[in-house]
Amino acid sequence: TPRPRVTTEPIVPPPIDEPVCIENCILPPPVWNLDGLEIPYQRVNVTIANQVATTHVEQLFRNPNDWLLEGTYFFPLPPGAAVSQLTMWVNGVPIEAKILPQAEARAIYDEVVRQLRDPALLEYVGADAIQANVFPIPPGEERLIEIEYTHLLTAENGAFRYVYPQSAGLYTQTPLDEQAIRVELISDEAIRTLYSPSHSVAVARDGEFRATVGYEAANVIPTDDFELYYTVSPEEIGLTLLSYKEPGEDGFFLLLVAPGIEPGQVVAKDVILVLDTSGSMEGEKMAQAQEAAAYVIGHLNPEDRFALVSFSTGVNLYESELLPATTPGDYRQYIDSLMAVGGTNISDALLEAANLVQPERPTTIIFLTDGLATEGITDTSLLLQSVGAALPDNARVFAFGVGDDVDTTLLDTLAAEQRGATTYVRPGQAVDEAVSAFYAKVGSPVLTDILLDMGGIRADQVYPVELPDLFAGTQLVVAGRYRESGPATITLSGNANGAPQTFTYADQLFRDEGGEAFIPRLWATRAIGHLMQQIRLRGEDEELVQSIVNLSTRYGVITPYTSFLIEEDDI
Repeated sequence: TPRPRVTTEPIVPPPIDEPVCIENCILPPPVWNLDGLEIPYQRVNVTIANQVATTHVEQLFRNPNDWLLEGTYFFPLPPGAAVSQLTMWVNGVPIEAKILPQAEARAIYDEVVRQLRDPALLEYVGADAIQANVFPIPPGEERLIEIEYTHLLTAENGAFRYVYPQSAGLYTQTPLDEQAIRVELISDEAIRTLYSPSHSVAVARDGEFRATVGYEAANVIPTDDFELYYTVSPEEIGLTLLSYKEPGEDGFFLLLVAPGIEPGQVVAKDVILVLDTSGSMEGEKMAQAQEAAAYVIGHLNPEDRFALVSFSTGVNLYESELLPATTPGDYRQYIDSLMAVGGTNISDALLEAANLVQPERPTTIIFLTDGLATEGITDTSLLLQSVGAALPDNARVFAFGVGDDVDTTLLDTLAAEQRGATTYVRPGQAVDEAVSAFYAKVGSPVLTDILLDMGGIRADQVYPVELPDLFAGTQLVVAGRYRESGPATITLSGNANGAPQTFTYADQLFRDEGGEAFIPRLWATRAIGHLMQQIRLRGEDEELVQSIVNLSTRYGVITPYTSFLIEEDDI
């Protein structure tokens, strides 16, 4: 979660050329103003239907001072979220936002500021965060900001998790006079469990398929993310196809697949743990990584083997070869003796792990790090290229990021290219819960080498570009475009438990008109994410940037190159 916050300052026009933060952003420290803005209320209304969560936030700012103030509101977003609305209310009149190229929006904003009119600007400030500027707020007046965003919830070990991010100083030290969070849940499958581990909530059920969750507090400074978990009936989720099409245009589809994979015979596997012991891991991060490594080794199947690679400036091995899980030796003493000191040689560590992989057995590499390479190959693109060339096809990489300073680009790309997954653990988060959920993916039967047949429907611009492995208890999420509409039989094939398996879903319909209107924005979010990944790895390219701007302005998805802008037109 980013480190968003509200800051306030007396009226000073901001500079025209502000740097754009593209990745691994560290937001500036807040400028505390004890006589700054008040926050009379924040109201959050969430609707979850068809696994799509729509979050609507109303935030009221009040200036109790005798001078003008500018409010700057940093707001976190869940991964993959798309902002669909920004509205500012001035004197009871709503002003909607429009999306513009970033430089153009900033120039207009600065010009309006000099004229002491009321614009609001919502711009990308880093991965999974947005910034709203509200200027000016006259003495004694209020400004109401509305933000709405949409994101997709996917199954993890049979459970769905909704998060409203608000930790890490979102509202500075200014308490919310009133906070209310309401979640309306609608499910096609019967809702089984429904609970919040973070807040005391009231739950009202309306039959088996609908429920409402409520939370209210007064004079509160939010310090914890609002989390809500729910599970549905134990029947197979199977396949869900959602589509949307306007007449005369290509359609959009969203495919959610969770096949029922039979447990079958447990396949013996090799697990190689790569543990970062560099100086940047000192303290809580190191302790978290040690607990995670010990948990994994302690939960191996009897037929499994393992190796432990630790690294800082150099690379060390617990043993020079893979050890049977039945005779692991005193691995806990070795793990506990590791000290956080030195640089971060990620490339040599992963190349050493690649040398341990034996082609005749499925191999899982679990990489625990804060993800900032300072030794060996430090160029992310070259590092990924070198490791990718060294790893055999039977190896999968699962990245485990510890702490708030993780290089998410490196870890996410590494896991995606090696058909693994990424898990992040923040300081203070319960390590045992995060690691057990993570290892459940690795230890469960998996469908590899996946192929998807749309049954005669011509699909293109499909994301993810390379389909990942599918783990029991999780979902495969695919978004794309299609041309011809109509009924289709969708077939998912791959290898499970060492044998080919095929799952067939008949009577699926790609609509010829109408459908779920949120799908184009979700597709565009994934398309932009793919293009941004190319820019991060290979540098800015004019054609890629223009493609991002085109998608952003067409579908209303905020990016580092575009901004929402509100202009007051003679209210």
